Amino acid sequence: MPMTIPGTGNTPSEDTKSAGNTGEKGVAKMQKGGLEGIVAATTAMSKVDGTQGRLIYRGYDIHSLASTTTFEEVAHLLWFGHLPNKRELADLHAKFVAERTIPNSVMQVIRALPIQTEPMDALRTAVSAWGGVSISGIPTIEQAIAATARFPLFLAAFNRLRHGHEPLASRPELGHAANYLYLLTGETPKSEHIRGLNSYLVLLADHGMNASTFTARIVASTESDIASSLVAALGALKGPLHGGAPSKVQDMLRSIGTRDNAEPWLRDAITKGGKLMGFGHRVYKTADPRAEELRGMARVADPEGFVLSGYVEETALTLLRELKPGRPIYTNVEYYSAALMASVGLTGDLFTPTFAVSRSAGWTAHILEQVKNNRLIRPEAEYTGPMDLPFTPLSERQ
Repeated sequence: MPMTIPGTGNTPSEDTKSAGNTGEKGVAKMQKGGLEGIVAATTAMSKVDGTQGRLIYRGYDIHSLASTTTFEEVAHLLWFGHLPNKRELADLHAKFVAERTIPNSVMQVIRALPIQTEPMDALRTAVSAWGGVSISGIPTIEQAIAATARFPLFLAAFNRLRHGHEPLASRPELGHAANYLYLLTGETPKSEHIRGLNSYLVLLADHGMNASTFTARIVASTESDIASSLVAALGALKGPLHGGAPSKVQDMLRSIGTRDNAEPWLRDAITKGGKLMGFGHRVYKTADPRAEELRGMARVADPEGFVLSGYVEETALTLLRELKPGRPIYTNVEYYSAALMASVGLTGDLFTPTFAVSRSAGWTAHILEQVKNNRLIRPEAEYTGPMDLPFTPLSERQ
């Protein structure tokens, strides 16, 4: 997420606020745009506490889950409401393995994509094609598992094809994160890479009523199918104000280059109203708990790169306190997401679609929650245009 320096415009972020006041205060905020402070739904999936800097998945603090659970465990938690026991986890793994296939017609679509296609666009196209041949009716838990299992397959298949390699078959003994890495590289992934990517997938699996989740729920509320909801969510996540900015953190760090250049580069950017990539958040008014976890992982995964990224973070926060006093701005999840994903071998254009690989669990859980007690989401807009204009026939218009 880029941070537009305060005073130059709105601060964009990955997530919109999921709770707030209604009544006059809510209306006033809504008039500013962005639905800030407007409660759009109730959910048992996750709570984003921006004041305290907490993220809760169905009662569990993210700090207790980040390095101790697998993505499959967290997906089970979001879908079924509780962490699985050994038997339930084995059963879910077996269901994931059974769904690790790509229909021939979908593979043909992936093969037909030009190699210059952005991976996020390829993933969106593959999900749509898969939905067209495999999905119908009201969303079900079976469909949620099927979709989540296939996101990494679609992405890895396209990535290999664009680099001149054939897609690989999944390995049933590998977990979700490990299998994704194997499908990308064709090599058995290192244990530290598996741990790093798995923790990333856990941390990004859900995050309240963010833009893409809200989009998915809106589509689901129309009684459309799960694939349509996911395609819509992917479209929302692609935007740089939501999930499309992690690779830009790398661009910024490359532009800074050295520790000696950090202070003058950052000071110039802040004073001229430029963008600091990976800083600022729409909801968190204190440290983003996911960034805290990712910082520690990045320090271990890429100690050499962390020398620069850690120094840039420290310098940026110091300058922001100096130049923009009274405006709490902290590192967000994207800053160290870039370092962690690069450390496990992912290229920059795979960062956002890998975000989607994780968030597919949260999206599908929210879709199922929406359809369980559904009401069509139909907000109103305040009309600000003219009224009662006299009609002029076409022949009399100048």
